[in-house]
Amino acid sequence: MLGVVPAAAQFFNPFEALFGPPPRPPSSVPGRQPTPVPQQQGYPSYPDERYPGPRYPQQQYPDQPYPGQARESPPAGVQSQPLPPPEGAAAAVDPSLAPGERQPRGALQPADTLPPPGDEVVAEPPSQKIANKGALFSGLDKITGRIITFDAAVGETVQFGALQVTARVCYTRPPTETSNTDAFIEVDEVTLQGEIKRIFTGWMFASSPGLHAVEHPIYDVWLTDCKNPVIAAAPAPEPPPAAPALSPKPAATATPPRRGSQQPAPQR
Repeated sequence: MLGVVPAAAQFFNPFEALFGPPPRPPSSVPGRQPTPVPQQQGYPSYPDERYPGPRYPQQQYPDQPYPGQARESPPAGVQSQPLPPPEGAAAAVDPSLAPGERQPRGALQPADTLPPPGDEVVAEPPSQKIANKGALFSGLDKITGRIITFDAAVGETVQFGALQVTARVCYTRPPTETSNTDAFIEVDEVTLQGEIKRIFTGWMFASSPGLHAVEHPIYDVWLTDCKNPVIAAAPAPEPPPAAPALSPKPAATATPPRRGSQQPAPQR
């Protein structure tokens, strides 16, 4: 006949055997009285606040004016005198003083000094443009991958594939300045129906081909350079001023020879 096993032995918990029994619930569980905290001996007990610490007298600082606030004048018993002028600077002399009388020390005033000169502003001269009679272009056929170079005179329309390129102006810079070649271009497209459609109008820059590019699915056109610069004819030198004509001098009147006084011949 089997005996009755206690309920605690029927449910064996291996974790309890390893780590011990579970912790007890805190004392703040409803229905239980909080455990009183023992007070340490030797310290005074404060009912509602902690130990505030020692109290030090608060130091009073004098009121100081703000940087933009005017300071008060010194007391009547304090006299202030201006500093003498720096070495090498002449002091202004009071003209009302008698000759030989020394100027009082407090009346010294610095001589009038010229204001410092302002910063010199160097203005860059305006850039010069050289007009040209023609423009050079490069065209790309995206289907064949071939690049063609062609030129066009100013005001002339050149056919490249289905595009018509017209150069209106083309400018370059003198050799003494930074190279900057630009041109005003008009590009038209000839459609399959024979219509002409404007697809680009604006400035092209040789140094930045992708800045203002022609948007077309088959062709690309960009500016490379200008040619045939227009050199203004130098003005003809002015003729030197003609020398004033000399007026003929009046003919000098012939003065008759002076006759000497006739003396009688000596008598023998």
